[in-house]
Amino acid sequence: MTLYEAKKGARYCVSGLYVEPQITRRLQALGLNDGTIVDVLNRKKRGALIIKVRGTRLALGKHISSNIEVRETEAKYE
Repeated sequence: MTLYEAKKGARYCVSGLYVEPQITRRLQALGLNDGTIVDVLNRKKRGALIIKVRGTRLALGKHISSNIEVRETEAKYE
C-alpha cells in the first residue's frame, strides 16, 4: 500500500521510495529510508499528510506520499 492510503494513528514501515531522484535523496537525508518506521499523525485537506519520522514531524503532499510504499506494523504509536 502507499503512504497516501495510510490511516491516521497507525504505524508503518517504509518499503520503497518511488519519487524523482532529487526528492528521494532529500527524503533519505531526512531519515526516510527503506525499513524506517513512520507514524501517521494527521491528514490535511487536499491530501497532505503529517508524519513522524525518527522524532521529527514532516508534511508530505499527495504526489510524494502516493509514491512511497509502506507496510503496516503491529504496534501503535503513543
